[in-house]
Amino acid sequence: MPDDNVTLTDFRAGLLDGSEKDLADYAGQVVLVVNTASKCGFTPQYKGLQELYEEYRDQGFVVLGFPCDQFAHQEPGSDEEIGSFCERNFGVEFPMFSKIEVNGSGAHPLYDWLKSEKSGLLGGRIKWNFTKFLVGRDGKVIDRFGPTRKPEDLRDAVEEALRGE
Repeated sequence: MPDDNVTLTDFRAGLLDGSEKDLADYAGQVVLVVNTASKCGFTPQYKGLQELYEEYRDQGFVVLGFPCDQFAHQEPGSDEEIGSFCERNFGVEFPMFSKIEVNGSGAHPLYDWLKSEKSGLLGGRIKWNFTKFLVGRDGKVIDRFGPTRKPEDLRDAVEEALRGE
């Protein structure tokens, strides 16, 4: 059941470099939260995510990547290996967080909240890598997009969120 008092800014998560990041640092921005993997058929979406980030970051948009190894062991690397892979292969500049779980009893609290706000085809569970959640400037979840939805197809939704529609 969604909790109207909770927003993205109520959470913290570890970055790839081992430091903790307060998601309140993204207050007032439009945020796309994505669970990622380096060895997935959808991995080329990193390129589209980076392009979205570059196109809209000056308007208050950010992508937050959360590597996850819960789907067919497609993110086996260490945080350092994940960071190197993303930078080397896709020029990723948006924030990448430490590897987390998105389903089950070990799921990161951020993902428990995201799933409670917008359930998908499998109810509250994340179906696969590269599931995307669009969060508005108010820190509330606007929409959820499945793994097959390409980042470039989210432009209209991002622009609407940036305009506050």
